[in-house]
Amino acid sequence: MASHDVTLLTGDGIGPEIAEATRRCIDATGVTINWHVKEAGLKVFEETGDPLPPDVVDTIRKTKVAIKAPITTPVGKGFRSVNVRLRKELDLYACLRPCKSYAGVNSKFDDIDLVVVRENTEDLYAGIEFKEGEGATHRLIDTIAELTGDSIPQDSGISIKPISIQRSERIVRFAFDYARDNGRKKVTAVHKANIMKYSDGLFLEVARRVAKDYPDIEFEDRIVDNMCMQLVQKPQLYDVLVLPNLYGDIVSDLCAGLVGGLGVAPGGNIGRNMA
Repeated sequence: MASHDVTLLTGDGIGPEIAEATRRCIDATGVTINWHVKEAGLKVFEETGDPLPPDVVDTIRKTKVAIKAPITTPVGKGFRSVNVRLRKELDLYACLRPCKSYAGVNSKFDDIDLVVVRENTEDLYAGIEFKEGEGATHRLIDTIAELTGDSIPQDSGISIKPISIQRSERIVRFAFDYARDNGRKKVTAVHKANIMKYSDGLFLEVARRVAKDYPDIEFEDRIVDNMCMQLVQKPQLYDVLVLPNLYGDIVSDLCAGLVGGLGVAPGGNIGRNMA
């Protein structure tokens, strides 16, 4: 029987317990897994100064597949998210989260079958930030005032929201290809293009153009706040959702809550040749 090399990131907090339980479950299937166990997160940061040491990323590049337990992300300070770093360094551009009702799981609905496709590499999650009070931040504020005439208070922190044609098209095609390959009927692009016309507006423009290449799949779009309301009221109307990074993070947790919680709504981060 063939064997498979898989990296296992044990995480921190409840991570090691979950990682060990996951490992036992997978081993019980009879599939031969060569586990490459690595640590990342807060404990490693305290020991080495880096929550994601280079050898961890190198191991994932070699095995091509990794399973990651929960990893702490400090709130408002400290090191940047390990999850975001992994997605950027390995170009894991698509986050795929199926959210489906299961018999016996306590939830508000019993007939949900949604798939959330989230772009993973740009938007506000790109991590391009300017800290309040620093010289570069003041220069950026002055440049924005010069270019646009808009005044930003000098005591501001700034995060940049890049949305590109290339990466928008890549994630929208991923959503349509997934829908076609899995017998899905509809893709809904979620955005805030009514307000952010040059970023979310570009995402929507690209989604509409890509949709024309998939005449067998129904396409529609929804403004993100309206989408949240409709998911709470009538989630049965939706099938595959495709979203920019930040909205995808929020809406995917909302959808998980509709079916009983994150414990029954696993997510996969997928790139061109690894996951």
